[in-house]
Amino acid sequence: MAIMEGPLSKWTNVMKGWQYRWFVLDDNAGLLSYYTSKEKMVRGARRGCVRLKGAIIGIDDEDDSTFTITVDDKTFHFQARDTEERDKWIHALEDTILRHTHSYSLQTKWNDLCVSSSLLDFDKKLTEADAYLQMLIDQIANLDASINNCTSDADKCLLSSIRDNANGVLEAVKHSIVLLQIAKNTTHPVNGVYTSYSRPPKNSDSTIHSNQENQMTDKHHIKATEHNAIDCAVECREDINMEKELPSNLNLVVPETSYSSSDDEDFFDANDEAVISMQNTKTETAAVEETVVARRHSSTQRLTASDYDALYEDEEEELGSLEGQGSVISHLLSQVKIGMDLTKVVLPTFILERRSLLEMYADFFAHPDIFISIPDFDSPKDRFVQLIRWYLSAFHAGRKSSVAKKPYNPILGEIFRCFWHIPNVKEDDDTPQKVSDGPVPWATRDHLTFMAEQVSHHPPISAFYAEHVNKGISCSAHIWTKSKFLGLSIGVQNIGQAIINVLKHNEEYILTFPNGYGRSILRVPWIELGGSVTVNCPQTGYHATVEFHTRPIYGGKKHRITAELYAPSEKKSFLTVTGEWNGVMEAKWSTGETEVFVDTKSIPIIKKRVKPLVEQEEYESRNLWKDVTTALRLRNVEAATEAKFMLEQKQREEAKHRLENKLKWDTRAFHEICENWMYDKSLQVRLQEKENIEQPSSDH
Repeated sequence: MAIMEGPLSKWTNVMKGWQYRWFVLDDNAGLLSYYTSKEKMVRGARRGCVRLKGAIIGIDDEDDSTFTITVDDKTFHFQARDTEERDKWIHALEDTILRHTHSYSLQTKWNDLCVSSSLLDFDKKLTEADAYLQMLIDQIANLDASINNCTSDADKCLLSSIRDNANGVLEAVKHSIVLLQIAKNTTHPVNGVYTSYSRPPKNSDSTIHSNQENQMTDKHHIKATEHNAIDCAVECREDINMEKELPSNLNLVVPETSYSSSDDEDFFDANDEAVISMQNTKTETAAVEETVVARRHSSTQRLTASDYDALYEDEEEELGSLEGQGSVISHLLSQVKIGMDLTKVVLPTFILERRSLLEMYADFFAHPDIFISIPDFDSPKDRFVQLIRWYLSAFHAGRKSSVAKKPYNPILGEIFRCFWHIPNVKEDDDTPQKVSDGPVPWATRDHLTFMAEQVSHHPPISAFYAEHVNKGISCSAHIWTKSKFLGLSIGVQNIGQAIINVLKHNEEYILTFPNGYGRSILRVPWIELGGSVTVNCPQTGYHATVEFHTRPIYGGKKHRITAELYAPSEKKSFLTVTGEWNGVMEAKWSTGETEVFVDTKSIPIIKKRVKPLVEQEEYESRNLWKDVTTALRLRNVEAATEAKFMLEQKQREEAKHRLENKLKWDTRAFHEICENWMYDKSLQVRLQEKENIEQPSSDH
């Protein structure tokens, strides 16, 4: 039964662009069929179809007309006329996908577990794959030697192109082997709880094994590595003559895979491997829950206070970089739809990063020497340039891993405090004076201090404040994180602003924050920043726009930024900064002079100093999340999930108590003023209070 039909554009490789097609969504068959025209649809001359069982819809938050369907390990790209038309198709497709995927979910899980007939066969295939990998590495090495010995520029260019494509295949093979090893370790775990599925009553043929073999020998798969601009679909042929004889109003036979009348019409990215859900994080039986709790206690009781502190100094690759890929998307799909707000969605524990979001914000100041040097410059222009230098250097340190992972959602009332001892900054005297009324009372006037507080849970708002007393500079900021599910990505809108005060010069700088995206959640997730931000100084008139460029669907570099700096009342920028926010950024002045503006690869990150765990208050981040952090470090997902649940449950009970007793939550160090969350005892406020106290005595 066709529940929706109409025109869409579909990306094709032959035309290297979009081509008009007439699409029909069959809800009963779970198929999205397409034809070259409406007339061909009436005659039943189907061009191809997309099987929707187990499919995933994706959108680009910055493109209001395109969407993707990922199924059979590949991705189709479509384009509607406008946002309204796209939304209609997405809603209809989601309903059909949900209906067909749910009914086959148990069978699919069983098939996933039965890919290999035995562990011995599995190991044999792994050995074969390793052998082929070594052959490929050797051939690429020979190719490199040929390039070096080549005298013709044209031949060298051609060989270099082949080598680049071969390297793409090499990375795909490496990644596939890693996933196979993870599958083996998950099915036969050394540690942890593995929950098997009961066999469905009716047997069905599994095509996974044959599909894997076909992929290794498929010429189109190898040819596809020449293209890395888009993910698109693998398609197989069907007898078009037989299809033409069928009336269009008859029920369609559901094919094993999505197909097109021309295998060359589309191409796919060699990095777009299948990812099977490897983990089952739900422990539903009481016996498993008891095991989890017991394991958590046994693993944490062995740790001393110094061990807890050492957990945060360990820079090892964290749990979930590859193991959780399949589970991430399957978990999300069970809870959300395209465009849904993720604020109240519980994400699986194994994708968590071992720190709170509040601590991540502290890493904005990982280069405190740049931040506190802003007041040292004589002219407003130079101070503004230095402020931009610090701002553009602030983001890379917040990402400890190339793999996208999520910090802990802070608990309401949670705080995080730290300070930085800055090299080459002269102390006041031999016994530096502590700032007892500052955000970190045990730090001195020559330290950059930081405090963050979770001031709201719904919506989730974090406020943070930093200051350096001797330099007379402070930063007060708040960020409301608003998350959205985009199908193949997760978007996080960072709503809020930061106000930086340079007291010596009576200047105030107001800046906003870019959005964040967790991309490629079907494979190895990675982080990128996107959107336009502004920086301006009302007192001097200097202002800037910074564009964080997201990588285009059809190719391009990651992590690019462009910043334009303007003098007061000027329409032409005096400085342009381009590059990568996690790499090298170059400055080009209006005079034509160029220089390295920031090189995040070479400038040292100054480590923040945090009070030992045994001295922290109950609601300080590291103390609050210590059981979760410990379990994640020990790769005990079940114990981490249990500890996380206990924290969240306590928060729910406290919220219920406040609601029943009509109690209002009182923040500790920040209060809302004109929609901005400001630190109560900022450096500016304290100096003003001190001046007011001293004023009467001086008059006397």
